[in-house]
Amino acid sequence: MDKKVVLITGCSSGIGLSLAVRLASDPEKTYKVYATMRNLAKKERLLGCVRELHRDTLDILQMDVTNQQSILQARDSVVEKRVDILGVGLMGPLEVQSLDTMRQILEVNLLGTIQTIQAFLPDMKAQCQGRILVTGSIGGLHGLPFNEVYCASKFAIEGACESLAIVLQHFNIHMSLIECGPVNTDFLDNQQKAELGDASLDQVDAATLDLYERYLHHCTAMFHNAAQDTEDIVKVFLSAIQASRPAFRYYTSGALPPLVRLKTSAPEGCRFIRAISQLIFPTDTAEQPP
Repeated sequence: MDKKVVLITGCSSGIGLSLAVRLASDPEKTYKVYATMRNLAKKERLLGCVRELHRDTLDILQMDVTNQQSILQARDSVVEKRVDILGVGLMGPLEVQSLDTMRQILEVNLLGTIQTIQAFLPDMKAQCQGRILVTGSIGGLHGLPFNEVYCASKFAIEGACESLAIVLQHFNIHMSLIECGPVNTDFLDNQQKAELGDASLDQVDAATLDLYERYLHHCTAMFHNAAQDTEDIVKVFLSAIQASRPAFRYYTSGALPPLVRLKTSAPEGCRFIRAISQLIFPTDTAEQPP
């Protein structure tokens, strides 16, 4: 049986790395994995995990999702000239202040995802089969404080994928969003190092700075207590890959669906806003809206 050809973005670390290793290591050699990353200097971590694999299960390609030429070069490097499964795993930093950094978040999380799908879509339509898996986020399902730009990018991806799924069903192509909560990657460490990007904390008023510090404390506790391992996320990806009729939306944690239901059922969203505020700022005694 022909191998399923899988192209995965962001394979230098995190979910992309774990998914590439899992599929390339399949004992039945079901998949041919093209693992892409922006900087090939970081490929040693992936190679260290799959050192014993034969060349026919894994290729590593350079691809920068913010560079269309780079995407097209990666596409043309796929020997089989087809992609059965396109896994777009993109995570970006949290809230920042500089315009350049905000543009970068949107370019990676939103335009990078769309550009990658766009490049491979004609061939997938021509073969009239395939699957596209996009890494979603809790930040695309509901707003989070101090995550305005990040959430905007992830909300936009939700809309883009929903819209595209309507068309792709006519080409026997399945679109799935893998909705993740906190994951044990370098994401939180990178965020705390970045803090507010190019903005100076000295420019932030005392009340907002207090909320921001409490939010970071909440994130640290949440990652410590509730973050999932990348292997848990990979299992959900595998469910979508192996399902005969994959769902449009997969939740990696049972804690996510109740939040979504609360958001859509709460009158005018007020109850949901209060619930999220109390979850993150439990000692806040500020008067809440009715």
